[in-house]
Amino acid sequence: MAMTTNLLATSKAVKLHGVRFFSSFLSRPNHFLACRLPQSITRRVQTSCCYRETSYKSPEPEPSSVSDGVGIIRFLKGKTYLITGATGFLGKVLIEKLLRASPGIGKIFILIKSKDQESANKRLYDEIISSDLFSHLKQMHGRSYEEFMKSKLIPIIGEIGEENLGIGSEVAANISGEIDVVISCAGRTTFDDRYDLAINVNALGPGRLLSFAKDCKKLKLFLHISTAYVTGKKEGTVLETPLCIGKNITSDLNIEHELKLASEAVRKLHGSGEIKKLKELGIQRAQHYGWENTYTFTKAMGETLIQTMREDAPVVIIRPSIIESSYKEPFPGWLQGIRMSDPIILAYGKGQISGLWGDSQSFADIIPVDMVVNATIAAMAKHGCGNSDLKVYNVTSSHANPLRVGELMDLCYQHLYDFPLTVIDLARMKFHSSLESFTSSVFDIIAKQERGTKNEGGEAEESHTTLSFKGRGILNYFVSLARTYEPYTFFQARFDDTNTRSLIQEMSMEERKIFEFDIKSIDWEHYIVNVHLPGLKREICKENSS
Repeated sequence: MAMTTNLLATSKAVKLHGVRFFSSFLSRPNHFLACRLPQSITRRVQTSCCYRETSYKSPEPEPSSVSDGVGIIRFLKGKTYLITGATGFLGKVLIEKLLRASPGIGKIFILIKSKDQESANKRLYDEIISSDLFSHLKQMHGRSYEEFMKSKLIPIIGEIGEENLGIGSEVAANISGEIDVVISCAGRTTFDDRYDLAINVNALGPGRLLSFAKDCKKLKLFLHISTAYVTGKKEGTVLETPLCIGKNITSDLNIEHELKLASEAVRKLHGSGEIKKLKELGIQRAQHYGWENTYTFTKAMGETLIQTMREDAPVVIIRPSIIESSYKEPFPGWLQGIRMSDPIILAYGKGQISGLWGDSQSFADIIPVDMVVNATIAAMAKHGCGNSDLKVYNVTSSHANPLRVGELMDLCYQHLYDFPLTVIDLARMKFHSSLESFTSSVFDIIAKQERGTKNEGGEAEESHTTLSFKGRGILNYFVSLARTYEPYTFFQARFDDTNTRSLIQEMSMEERKIFEFDIKSIDWEHYIVNVHLPGLKREICKENSS
């Protein structure tokens, strides 16, 4: 109820181009923003608005001498696609942009896990066609919207974790003759996932999809969505180079051995502790080889299998960093689910934590989902000519427009102080150098809340050195969360984006407007305060109502 009231209050904020934005009072000094490292763009804070504007804009890269640049619109027209992970956050935004930017696109086959065609059609309607994400397309096509969507989006029953993708042989034969581009968006994104399931989907899944793609007679490109953290590197510069066992990955890694290890664990483990032990196994194997968690480790395996199996198939690998809500398209702040940085922000805004185990000067490498989608489409058009090369693109912010973790939390403070979730008198986020210090601070908050609850019941106040069963559960959750996020809250590496910047330079000015992904253009204060946090609040209300 309190959250609904706060959101109603924010709905009276300023409207710009038909979209509501939220103000931020600048009477409180912005501690971490004031400590930013010097950048090539100097900013001034305006007193009449809630975000910084640039006093000097860096020169735009020179557009391609060719009139239509990369030729994105020309490439998209009439092409047919197979997309996995289409009902996920990134996959959905990709489909929306493809259909909106190029209504003349061919079919988009969508791999959907369903028991039969009827349930597949229902999933397509419930999770994509009826989604508010597609409101612009609904306006474009009016009464013919559903007919248009059903003519373009074709559900294919299948599963990335099954042999031959779980697609029937007759269906596979029929669609393989039509497909021009295969896009791999599916993946299990839980950091401490069960090892057996993560290997099956993240490591082996892309290989299964690539095997199918190589049988497509018209194949022009296989495009795989990976993660920028796939190298496991935590310092220095992360290059846009393919992963190869024996070169930039230890030759000790044997994927077949890891698969057998996970399968053997499943065979031996039974009972209530099975899932926990399989999760622990994933983390152990990842850290043994130098990765921070099961997710990035199994995604690295997936990349190496693509490199090994591709032969002469044309491949593009997109490596985004931390994908968050849309910057502009199809409208600002669209989000599906609670993303990576959001649990920390929500816990802070609700007064469940007052600090973070991390370094305020580490890089919070965030990238809006629409910029990832636009970069993906541009790379697809650039390399969709059938040449047998492999290109990697880091779609990241730490090199072109770095944002520090302390900065991020200070911006969250700005918004949440003015438009609280539950805590009215919010204090600035503190940073703890040790897990012990963080744990102690969370313990104190929980103990104080439990004392307050007892006092409301009429009991005498007393000093508590222990927590209730529920309180211990909450404490364990936040300690586990801190451990999970530790590689990112202390992250010191930057991602090289040379290939991504070069791609922008090849685009025409018109293409840059339609498919914008110049990370330098992101105004972080505007994005976090006016776009992302309001979008996050809307997503919370949506989840609560459902």
